[in-house]
Amino acid sequence: MRRIFVSGASGIVGYGILRSLRRSGHDLLLVGSSIFEDSVAPGFCDIFETAVPTADRCYLEWLNCVLEKHRIELLIPGIEADLYKWSDNADRIQTFDRRIVLNNLNLISLCRDKWLFYREMRRLNLATTIPSSLHTDFKALEEEFGLPFLLKPRCGFGSKGIVKIQNEETFVQYQAKVGSDLMVQPFIGSENEEYSSAVFGDGNGGFSTHITLRRKLSILGFTEKAEVVEDKNVLGAIVELCAHFSPLGPTNFQFRFHHNQIKLLEINPRISSSTSIRTGFGYNEPAMAVDYFLNAKPPVQPHIKQGRAVRYWEDYLFTMQEGESAAAVC
Repeated sequence: MRRIFVSGASGIVGYGILRSLRRSGHDLLLVGSSIFEDSVAPGFCDIFETAVPTADRCYLEWLNCVLEKHRIELLIPGIEADLYKWSDNADRIQTFDRRIVLNNLNLISLCRDKWLFYREMRRLNLATTIPSSLHTDFKALEEEFGLPFLLKPRCGFGSKGIVKIQNEETFVQYQAKVGSDLMVQPFIGSENEEYSSAVFGDGNGGFSTHITLRRKLSILGFTEKAEVVEDKNVLGAIVELCAHFSPLGPTNFQFRFHHNQIKLLEINPRISSSTSIRTGFGYNEPAMAVDYFLNAKPPVQPHIKQGRAVRYWEDYLFTMQEGESAAAVC
């Protein structure tokens, strides 16, 4: 039995990873954590641990205590904050018999700041680059990008914090944060032409597996509806980007078509929120990560089912026997 720790287990990425691991057929002990004691997380793991916030000064001490307590062999980050915390402190977490599912550290570093990532894309002169700016003059930005344009957090994930600017009055409300916290991009393409692609990078500029979904986002910023597609333009963009950035392990690319050209929205150097959907279509990247990082077994391209997926709200009940308390059950 392999012992796996998944952080952020109360979120759609975290419990998506846990559900995918449960469907893998591997003999696994799953330990999940969340800062929320009353979340759904205990329903998807064998053991639940209430987490210390990642930014807390005691976080690493807490984490190592949990890892030793449960003899964890592999850690998988379910939230972006943990990805960066663990990559910064890998030497304090990893041991001879304990691994972290971490991507190429250079790619992780670049993806922390979307402006720095844009500058690297521009330096490489990649056709998938979206023009970006840190200018604060509304008229100049309107002339360069047209209306509407977007204000996008330099550090963030999904679609959280993005503001669509339709006029100068709205822009003025955020103007002071442009440069330090926000960057400017044109509004490109349409929500009907957005794609989420996952690959398993080999760390040397190639990848062994891939799947692409055409998707529609929810108001919370994660995939709400998705359809399996095969698009040579998307695949060609992935080949080029992997050649330059050398991802290692599960990696997510997000694209939009704009004027018949594929443009890169962002790279997530981790498992993303569509992982449970991908698993349903035959692409179980958490299971691939277990095989690769624990058993040194590179994944092979699985058979991908064709179809579409729709996410919906579902109830999970924690029932109690007579005389038991909720704490005892959870």
